[in-house]
Amino acid sequence: MQAQTKRDSHPTTQQVTTQLKDIVKTLPLRVLSPQDWEHWVTRGYVIVRNAVPAANVERLKALLWQFDEKDPADPSTWYAPQRRDHKMKELNGTGMVEIYNHQLLWDNRMEQRVYDAFVDIWDMEELWVSIDRANLNVPKKVHGNPDGFIHWDSDTSLDPLPIGVQGVLSLVKQDGAVGGFQCIPELFYNFDEWVKTQPADRDPMHPDTTGLTITNIEMEPGDLMIFNTLLAHGVRPNHSDGRVRMAQYISMYPANEADVVDRAERVRLWRELDHPQRDAFPGDPREWEKRHAETAKLTELGEKLLGLRGWN
Repeated sequence: MQAQTKRDSHPTTQQVTTQLKDIVKTLPLRVLSPQDWEHWVTRGYVIVRNAVPAANVERLKALLWQFDEKDPADPSTWYAPQRRDHKMKELNGTGMVEIYNHQLLWDNRMEQRVYDAFVDIWDMEELWVSIDRANLNVPKKVHGNPDGFIHWDSDTSLDPLPIGVQGVLSLVKQDGAVGGFQCIPELFYNFDEWVKTQPADRDPMHPDTTGLTITNIEMEPGDLMIFNTLLAHGVRPNHSDGRVRMAQYISMYPANEADVVDRAERVRLWRELDHPQRDAFPGDPREWEKRHAETAKLTELGEKLLGLRGWN
């Protein structure tokens, strides 16, 4: 049965019982190098360079501007009010774009290099792709908290700890000025020892970052970063001069074809261009996708990643 994180945000799994950092590989690496694999298991994240073609990146960037009703050449259009608030309050004002099933999103999900990277991570081929959204994060007009936030996607008080991954496909150059993903790799690697130093009533979703070093991740357009949900991470504000951060969230996890209810719901979301019915995904009140797009055409790999076609 597929389990959800405490925040009800991204899928984890009960089908896999070995923590991802402890996997002993049985399949040959397809995309990751041995050095990439070592980085993944010790630091909790890895970057797959040029995961999707440049043309895919440019098409999706244009779509996100259109969807969000903003003009990339006119900053006066960039600061329209958020259409619907997030129940995860820290996500308010971070540029989440509530688009989920457009063809251009699926084109990137179905890229062989993207799929193969997740095969490397999970050491299995039978995967489903998450139905997730995108991000268009414009520069802050008022420079408030310069550090953004740090949290875990999973409840770190659970025993055993949840198992899951997330992925971010960068559509522009991401660096220290434009903001974006930040994390604390040393906390991932040393979590077992660190937690012994924490009070019994610690916040299992937000670590005390005192004495820890936050790492800012830099990526080029088309790079995919995959991170372990046990890696403490967050979003750094965009304090650049006129530059926009843009990304698509892509993740994969072991397919659970026996869960016919979940499988049917995934197919419905794709067919009806709807958003996941969970707290973390408020959806688009305009229903832009339903009015302006068509059900995405899937390759054979795409049908398997959705659950429309079985792996076996």
